[in-house]
Order: sequence, then C-alpha cells, then structure tokens
Amino acid sequence: MNTKLLMTISALIMGMTGVALSFLPQEVSGSLGMPEAAAIILQVLGALYLGFAMINWTAKANLIGGIYSRPVALGNLAHFVIGALALAKLAFKDAGPTYLWVVALVYSVFAILFAYVFFTTPALKSSKYN
Repeated sequence: MNTKLLMTISALIMGMTGVALSFLPQEVSGSLGMPEAAAIILQVLGALYLGFAMINWTAKANLIGGIYSRPVALGNLAHFVIGALALAKLAFKDAGPTYLWVVALVYSVFAILFAYVFFTTPALKSSKYN
C-alpha cells in the first residue's frame, strides 16, 4: 500500500478541517446550529486536527506499518475507528443529515485503510543490488 499517499490525503483533510475550526469556530458552530459557547470546543478540536495533520505530513516519507512508525499508525487508527463509530451512531440516530453520512463514510474509509496499514508489514522496496 502507498502509505505516502494515505498520509498526505489524511494530513490535507485534517489540516483543512483544523484551519476552518481554528479560525472560524463561531461561523461553524452557527452553521451547525450549535450554541455560541461551543465555539471554544470547536477551536480546541481544530487545534487537535492541525496537530494530527502536522504529524501525518511530517511522517509521510517514513516507512509505516507493522513495527515501523507504529505510534503514528496506532494514533490514526484509534482516531478514525472511534470517530467512524461515533459518527455512524449519530448518523443512524433519527436518520441524520446528509453531511453527517458523508463524514462518517470518509472516517470509515480512513479507519479501514489505517487498520490495513497497522496490521500488515510494509513491503520494502528492493534495489537492483539485492
């Protein structure tokens, strides 16, 4: 599996989400129908997304899977599995809005991909000298 592509895409998605939540928390909370007091929680969540995006962006060139970069793979796996389960639970409750289904699907895809990366050993590139 091309983990560089997976890490890049996850970093970009989490980075864009983090920037939006960090710099536009009132607008996001208003558009989601949340109370204004929730804006600070969204801003902290944005900081978490930005931090995770930075980790994924800087680790994208590393060999990931099996014992290699295990903490990065495990952190991503936990984040996306727990997030996918929570979002799916909310989406199934009273047939949630369409955007919730889309986010739950994206989280589920990332959860599956990071589970694959975490539980498999990456293939080392062979050189012509082996």
